[in-house]
Amino acid sequence: MVRLISLDLDGTLLDSQRKIPDRNRIALQRATEAGIEVIISTGSPYGLMPHEDLKGIDISYAITANGSAVYEYKTGKCIYERSIATEEIIPILEFLLSKDMHMDMFMGGKAYCPANTRQTVEKLAVPQSRKDYILKNHRMWLEDVIPYIREHQLTMQKITMNFYPGQDGEMVDREEVRQYLDKREDLKLVSGGWQNLEITRADANKGDALRWLCEHIGIAVEDTVAIGDSLNDLDIIQAAGVGVAMKNAMPVLLEAADVVTGSNDECGVAEYIEGVLKNAGLD
Repeated sequence: MVRLISLDLDGTLLDSQRKIPDRNRIALQRATEAGIEVIISTGSPYGLMPHEDLKGIDISYAITANGSAVYEYKTGKCIYERSIATEEIIPILEFLLSKDMHMDMFMGGKAYCPANTRQTVEKLAVPQSRKDYILKNHRMWLEDVIPYIREHQLTMQKITMNFYPGQDGEMVDREEVRQYLDKREDLKLVSGGWQNLEITRADANKGDALRWLCEHIGIAVEDTVAIGDSLNDLDIIQAAGVGVAMKNAMPVLLEAADVVTGSNDECGVAEYIEGVLKNAGLD
């Protein structure tokens, strides 16, 4: 019996234009009417979730920043957090700030970027919708990153590093950054797509966050479904009772999943949920 469905956003619930197709929206509404908990599990911080587009869907919780924090969706209250301490993140940032790339830093459910990386966004080899997501959403662009973090004693839920291709076609500074981060046992390093790199605390991931949430609300993890498309979804795909990969998912996710559904532009989320409801006699 499915009691909870966890959904990634980009590449999963959202289409290529970062919108929720009507078919997906209707399927989710029917799922919640049938008593199934619908939660979001995303790489984004709480503050950058597409809240306007999610209106009308009865979402109970949000696993955010690759599992670093869990929020009550309707209240915005953080009920679980595994973030990197202020003094631990500063030497890492000193290295990263010396490289030529764009960075998103997620702290306290909000997004911050070094101000000097704004011009780098247009160089990124990502869809225009992704560039708009970076430039036009609610981010704070900081002139002095490290003094600001020290002054406010902020802890880091996640850092996303976005790279651009050089003249040789290789991503500028990406390999050097990857090697540096890969050596650190205190960090978890994954890619969320478009050859980016994402870091969280080593013990933070969507799978552990799902297990914690299930215990918190009294649902057996065996009665859950997780749907995703990228490497930062691997842990939750493996943790859930049923792991579902989108057709557009990374190969490692396609191999790990129990089920493969349609792509995000084919409303694969709705396709799977409609099947669940039909099998339960609720269609």
